[in-house]
Amino acid sequence: MDPIDFSLYLVTDRGLLPQGKSYLESLEQALLGGVTVVQIREKKTDTAEFLEIALQSKALCDRYKVPLIINDRIDIALAVNARGVHLGQSDMPIDVARKLLPKGFLIGISCNTLDEVRRARESQADYVGLASVWDTQTKKLTNVPIGVRGLGVMLEALDGSEVRAVAIGGIKSTNLIRLMHGSVSATNHGLDGVAVVSDIVASHDPKGAAQMLKSIFIACKKSTLSFDGEPRLSREEIIDKAVTIMDGVRSLNPLVHQMTNVVVSNQSANITLAVGASPIMATAPEEMADLAELSDSLLVNIGTLRADSMQGMLKGGYSANAGRKPVVLDPVGVGASEFRKASVKELLDIWQPTVIKGNAGELAALAGSIEVAAKGVDSTGGFKDPVSFVRQLARKERCIVALTGETDYISDGKRVLLLKNGDPLLGKITGSGCMLGSCISSYCAAANTLANEDHREGKLTRGGDFLSATVGAVLTLTIASEFAATREDVHGIGTFLPALIDEVAALQPETIVRLAKVEEAADS
Repeated sequence: MDPIDFSLYLVTDRGLLPQGKSYLESLEQALLGGVTVVQIREKKTDTAEFLEIALQSKALCDRYKVPLIINDRIDIALAVNARGVHLGQSDMPIDVARKLLPKGFLIGISCNTLDEVRRARESQADYVGLASVWDTQTKKLTNVPIGVRGLGVMLEALDGSEVRAVAIGGIKSTNLIRLMHGSVSATNHGLDGVAVVSDIVASHDPKGAAQMLKSIFIACKKSTLSFDGEPRLSREEIIDKAVTIMDGVRSLNPLVHQMTNVVVSNQSANITLAVGASPIMATAPEEMADLAELSDSLLVNIGTLRADSMQGMLKGGYSANAGRKPVVLDPVGVGASEFRKASVKELLDIWQPTVIKGNAGELAALAGSIEVAAKGVDSTGGFKDPVSFVRQLARKERCIVALTGETDYISDGKRVLLLKNGDPLLGKITGSGCMLGSCISSYCAAANTLANEDHREGKLTRGGDFLSATVGAVLTLTIASEFAATREDVHGIGTFLPALIDEVAALQPETIVRLAKVEEAADS
């Protein structure tokens, strides 16, 4: 039989239909919108009614050449000649179901744990439903949601097999970008599809909802965010690209939305102006969608995190994701409390960062490592192998990671660059790391805009070069600090800060090229 396109897998639930919308009307509109597989789920329906619904659904799906799968009920699946059956962990074992079903009949199974995925592979399931990614109102959960980052390990267990993988649980158009980019194994094994319930079934416009989901899925599959296949720039090319982005910040004057801590908001705004961008500081969740349209990037800094600021950060991040705007996460002091750790986990389960920057203590806490401890917002040591650490974290989180310190380590998951500029005074002023977050956000905004302009002009680019942007931002601040520290009017940290801002504004691209101390670590 022809292979199945699992990309947009609709799971029905008649209880979610909006008033005035019939089941078959909603289903047909969803099919018109691009649904590629339909699973009929009827948990509380008697056999006769289930059979009738399945027959009507099969006739409609056949008209649009979309395969129909029946949830749980092998008898119903056989009766309507469905394409397959989807089983739960407490349903009939796959090997027994195989004996009852004709050759070519698909069997899928829900998997909530890594062990269940391994057993599904051993049992030769055709596909697995990985659940539940997020909390969902359509099904009572018996397991804690696995989150986007939990999917990567499950997908890795399918490497080398023909078992297809579909994610399910709380998936909507607003979080699909995060899901698609983040749910990839270390070997670049991604999802074959996404299963959606309420975002389509509960919609007054199922066709439009399906079209939106399908377009995001396709765009993400074609996305240049994959770590494999990127053009490998030399050290010199990266520095040249970094200063091109530096010029871009000054010419484009991007608007950088910053949700930052109150301790450093003034210097964060001033450093943003110094690099050539414009800052806007706002935290109200009610305006996040509007600001995502207006701004060119988002910085989320949790330095003075409060429970009432989380909603703004959550909505801000996924609004920026939806608008294809870069998001920089600065997990300030994340290891200081369980509240901060839980909050950052929640943020990273909802939206995809473009860059994560932090010191050794912060990134160790984020990665769940005990190798480096933190004291408040400060780090109390360093990694034995920072190169491997930063590379692995970038690969795990599917983004650029900048580990700051005496030497700065920047990785895209493949390569690691070591930057050795900077004066010791930079680490002694309050908010230097936060100001770096503002610089990175500004440079990523320009990199993204420049890439979009190249696309409009028909140039073949692979999206915003956020590795070079991060390198450029770090070099700008650290090289400027070297000039600021040697000024005659600087006598300590009190006079160093304003001098630093002045030197950032005065720094020229050719100076960065001349003074940049950038090395590349050997490949692992």
